Amino acid sequence: MERRETQGLGFVTGKWPLDPDQPTIVFIHGAGGAYGIWESQVESLSELVNTVALNLPGHGNSGGTGKRTITEYAQAVIEFIDAIGAPAPIPCGISMGGAITQQLLVDYPQRFPAGILISTGAKLKVMPAIFETIENDYSGFVAMIVKAAASAQTDPERLKSFREEIAGCRPEITFGDFEACHRFDETQRLSQIKVPVLIITAEDDKLTPPKYGDFLAKEIKNASRAHLKQAGHIVPLEKPDEVSQAIREFLERWRSHFRKRA
Repeated sequence: MERRETQGLGFVTGKWPLDPDQPTIVFIHGAGGAYGIWESQVESLSELVNTVALNLPGHGNSGGTGKRTITEYAQAVIEFIDAIGAPAPIPCGISMGGAITQQLLVDYPQRFPAGILISTGAKLKVMPAIFETIENDYSGFVAMIVKAAASAQTDPERLKSFREEIAGCRPEITFGDFEACHRFDETQRLSQIKVPVLIITAEDDKLTPPKYGDFLAKEIKNASRAHLKQAGHIVPLEKPDEVSQAIREFLERWRSHFRKRA
């Protein structure tokens, strides 16, 4: 796995340069997060496809400032994809990153051969208490969100990097991310997505419960579903091998479709 930077945005990649004959999974993290949540998938899937996970503007080691709408973040991802010349990009997002992925698939239908949605929903309303805690007690917010984001059955050691990334994000950027989530609503446009989409949900996800995935699977025509047990919202960290396997099976199922687009 290699750490790189382009146009002020940090990213990790399973191999460099990218193989022009393979599709590229572009992993997009959630609110207040960074690319560390994806490192297992970036590495384990790199023999099948190009794998890239970026830090959104203002997150992790990326420069710039955070955005306040999902549309602005989607534009930042488009510019990143163009900057690295990613062939046949497949956006894969968790939580806020899943909102960004939906926005990309709806607004740029010709650019993406598929999408992957993990622990997300077509609407992501945020409780007022979250905004209040971010503003008044950021360390308290970090403790609260880490506890809420994981299954009670998950080894706390697996959550260490997630905790560090959230704690390291500036509070105003995390606040803006949750504002972007709160404003997001793609419930009326999901039927416009025609490409294959993998939806991954987790049994113990308290932030975006499995019913959110039910709605996505119902509204997106070419959706397939993977539902994992004994995991919560941050399932790529909690069940890394199972998430990678679900993505691997999805890629194999649609291999000929992706090769035409690469």
